[in-house]
Amino acid sequence: MSGGLLVAGTTSDAGKSVVTAGICRWLVRQGVKVAPFKAQNMSLNSFVTKEGAEIGRAQAMQAQACRVEPTALMNPVLLKPGGERSSQVVLLGKPVGEMSARGYHGGRQQRLLGTVLECLTELRGTYDAVICEGAGSPAEINLRRTDIVNMGIARNAGLPVLVVGDIDRGGVFASFFGTVALLSPEDQALVAGFLVNKFRGDVSLLEPGLDMLRGLTGRRTYGVLPFRHGLGIDEEDGLRVSLRGTVRESNTAPPVGEDVLRVAVCAVPLMSNFTDVDALAAEPGVVVRFVDRAEELADADLVVVPGTRGTVRALEWLRERGLAEALVRRAAEGRPVLGICGGFQVLGERIEDEVESRLGRVDGLGVLPVRVRFAVEKTLTRPVGEALGERVEGYEIHHGVAEILGGEPFLDGCRVGQTWGTHWHGSLESDGFRRAFLREVAAASGRRFVPAPDTSFAELREEQLDRLGDLIEEHADTDALWRLIESGAPTGLPFVQPGAPG
Repeated sequence: MSGGLLVAGTTSDAGKSVVTAGICRWLVRQGVKVAPFKAQNMSLNSFVTKEGAEIGRAQAMQAQACRVEPTALMNPVLLKPGGERSSQVVLLGKPVGEMSARGYHGGRQQRLLGTVLECLTELRGTYDAVICEGAGSPAEINLRRTDIVNMGIARNAGLPVLVVGDIDRGGVFASFFGTVALLSPEDQALVAGFLVNKFRGDVSLLEPGLDMLRGLTGRRTYGVLPFRHGLGIDEEDGLRVSLRGTVRESNTAPPVGEDVLRVAVCAVPLMSNFTDVDALAAEPGVVVRFVDRAEELADADLVVVPGTRGTVRALEWLRERGLAEALVRRAAEGRPVLGICGGFQVLGERIEDEVESRLGRVDGLGVLPVRVRFAVEKTLTRPVGEALGERVEGYEIHHGVAEILGGEPFLDGCRVGQTWGTHWHGSLESDGFRRAFLREVAAASGRRFVPAPDTSFAELREEQLDRLGDLIEEHADTDALWRLIESGAPTGLPFVQPGAPG
């Protein structure tokens, strides 16, 4: 059996995804054949693998950290929220239906454990090491019985567990101690120790606390990672332009042209794959912000209506807030608007939805000659094409089938004046196309903006992943970490009272 590790967290957003990616990049630079794994992910940011499977974008980015092609094995269960109480369940890359949280945790989740373990076993038979990411906290005592992503997978696969805590939030010692103390003796036996994330200041001032924590729990701390701006990888549920900080830190040159371009992204409900705009933020002189008020569109040179898991709901939200009227007015004035996936559907004439909202026929904004019908089967593809004289790659994740009734062709969608629409996610990551598109936007906006001739989005991502690997290599006890991955949790770890309730 190959080596393995489960990276758990004291809370959601403690840094599990980032730490997992960093460990993966550190290992692959040591010549280790490594793969990421997350048994169950809840995210509206997803990706399509080459075999046409939908997985979380965080796992796709972690696969890139491993320098391997992402597959459905790396994220066998993906939950895509459709509201407060229900999610679409994606199993091995394909949607299998909608389910309430009560229904999922009431039995369906536990029945998926066999599938999850089979995927992990296959990965461990192929790779030297598999670095698994947990979800939320392993000490969710109300969900432990049906857990398949934290201690449930650790127990069944015999994985040592490293608990990550975000010290920037405060209370990290209580979080570390409480996480262990709420686990059963059998679960505690696998919790090897801790990793402090986002520390600011002099580490020597923290060390007495780490010594006390070891005295209280019998578990060591494997590293203290310093706070660094712009280290987020593709998000699960956050709302941050993940590469923006990195670009601002690494690129000290001013914009190439005399002006900047201002991009406003409509923060629609159930927004999905908002990482599409990361590539815009990577360009020197492009300022990206998320907006939810009509007046915030006034000074924007480009407005992006992004993807959403609830197209009809997003349309209602745009109308309620006056954004719909502002978008229609922009289109009539020839001011640039880009709709991506659900945002493209919103811009069309009509939506027939008996699948997602089940509201039947709904009028769109009518700025693009497009009619959309929602099909039960989801489109999951990795298209390649050409637009504005440049090669473009993307990926599609949608139930909507578009009937194009006019306009100029634009990827799989169309363009009317300066209003553009496509189902393709990720198209702006194609450097030549992105530059050509931004030149069109600048010309239409009357801005003296010039795209940088040498910005490579792929290279920026690689630099970011290397920075994550550097953090692990420079600030974690890598020898101890490797022993943990190779040999499992140390024997004889003490039990911390009171333990999980019976």
